[in-house]
Amino acid sequence: MQKKNGNRLKGGLLSLLLLMAVTLSALGCGDGKEKAKEDAPVSTETESQASGEAKSVGEGSTMFLLTVVDADGAETQFEVHTDQETVGAALTELKLIDGEDGEYGLYVTSVNGVTVDFEKDGAYWAFYINGEYAQTGVDATPIAEGESYSFKVEKA
Repeated sequence: MQKKNGNRLKGGLLSLLLLMAVTLSALGCGDGKEKAKEDAPVSTETESQASGEAKSVGEGSTMFLLTVVDADGAETQFEVHTDQETVGAALTELKLIDGEDGEYGLYVTSVNGVTVDFEKDGAYWAFYINGEYAQTGVDATPIAEGESYSFKVEKA
């Protein structure tokens, strides 16, 4: 009787082990889609956006960084190369900004192809130097090595 119970116990354990092995195997194999997603290369554009790399524009011996933040909060970074003396002249030459001449200099209405209309919704392009609201207009701001510039849509 003891031998019969021992065989049943061994058989039950063997069945349990077999069931566990099949279950683990089924969980590990899947259809391969998850593995394919992990192995798929990420596009260069996605890598660039994810790492925050700036798009290089222009030609010249002077370089500065420009960050553009639109009304939705989307951020675009540029590495600007130029021989111009002011930020405004460089960005106008590269068609990154457009605007109207006013009594205080260039009133920027469009940055990186995005136009805002103060008369319509109270939004305007604010100009910053090293994260601080600029005390000069973009067309009067000399390019200084090591400084970064940005435009952000703001509401009055």
